[in-house]
Amino acid sequence: MDWSDWTQGTDTPSRRLAGQGFVRLARADLGALARFHDADTARLAPTWDRLPPDGWLRDGGRYRRRRHSCFVHVPATGVLEQVPHRAHWQPVDYNALHGGIERMFDPIEAGVCQDPAWRRLLVALGDVFAQAERDAGREPPDRWHVEAHQFRIDTSDGVGRPTPEGAHRDGVDYVAVILVERADVRGGESRVFEAEGPRGIRFVMGEPWSALLLDDARVIHEATPIQPDGPDPHRDTLVLTYRRGGFQAPPA
Repeated sequence: MDWSDWTQGTDTPSRRLAGQGFVRLARADLGALARFHDADTARLAPTWDRLPPDGWLRDGGRYRRRRHSCFVHVPATGVLEQVPHRAHWQPVDYNALHGGIERMFDPIEAGVCQDPAWRRLLVALGDVFAQAERDAGREPPDRWHVEAHQFRIDTSDGVGRPTPEGAHRDGVDYVAVILVERADVRGGESRVFEAEGPRGIRFVMGEPWSALLLDDARVIHEATPIQPDGPDPHRDTLVLTYRRGGFQAPPA
């Protein structure tokens, strides 16, 4: 496929992922997939106002707030279960800044994790990723190990870094980056590059509840720093990762 034509178009999201390793979904596309309505987004979005500070930033910044929880999704049955709260861990190979550390974040609020719209969203994306495996000629897993991250990048004190580790892969199978809100900021350009090739694209996610879906084995991604441009500068995202074979964990 032509990387200059990177929107969903007439293809399904799963075929786009299988064909070129990424696809961007408009709010309407994501809403159709997950049966997401305005009342759902209006109910969930304010929970980003209650995120605690991320105490693990190694660059000394105070610009990130965050919550994290984990789930298991079984595509064949649609079952989604939250697992006991656990640390987030990545190897240094995938995150040179924060890799090798078991980072324990505050869990996502119980009301969010139990919200029917939230659950529909996680299941719908798991189904897309399972179908992408089929479209690519691979057998989908029996279950996805899903990590959910609520992020707020707050630039009240100056520059904020959505991806302080730089251009990276996450060490999973698929990633969904969902923009929840962007207010009073400049920058924050999303960039996607082939992991094994010369091509790349760049754009700014501006539509609330639009999404970028990524095949983590095939592409590298990042978001550039943001700067304040108004009285309440922040960028809120929901990042969901889907991995077969278990959650990432330190070597035994």
